[in-house]
Amino acid sequence: MDQSKKKKNLEQLSPEAIYVTQHCGTEPPFSGKYNSFYEDGLYLCAVCDHLLFDSKDKFDSGSGWPSFFDEAVELEKISDSSHGMQRIELRCPVCHAHLGHVFTDGPKPTGLRYCINSLSLKFQTR
Repeated sequence: MDQSKKKKNLEQLSPEAIYVTQHCGTEPPFSGKYNSFYEDGLYLCAVCDHLLFDSKDKFDSGSGWPSFFDEAVELEKISDSSHGMQRIELRCPVCHAHLGHVFTDGPKPTGLRYCINSLSLKFQTR
């Protein structure tokens, strides 16, 4: 993604969204606007508007963050050993914004739980 366009897009985000997407932050559980949100549509990157998730793959994990059992596109995955645990960090494949993490305790058919910060997402109705 062009750096000048990314800078312009970041100017539209809240300080909290910049912290999460650019500094690998995490919003408090149960605080995000998409945690209990179940409208039909698509979830895009808050920074660059790239498609990330489809609402048909969203489920209530009880974790306090929006959870999906599949990704709409191949996300960037990075090994993360911070906070004393081994996890897989997820980033937008276009602008590299931090999204959240993926875990292997999700429902069928994938068995995966993509645990995503609401502040990393933008929703678009179908």
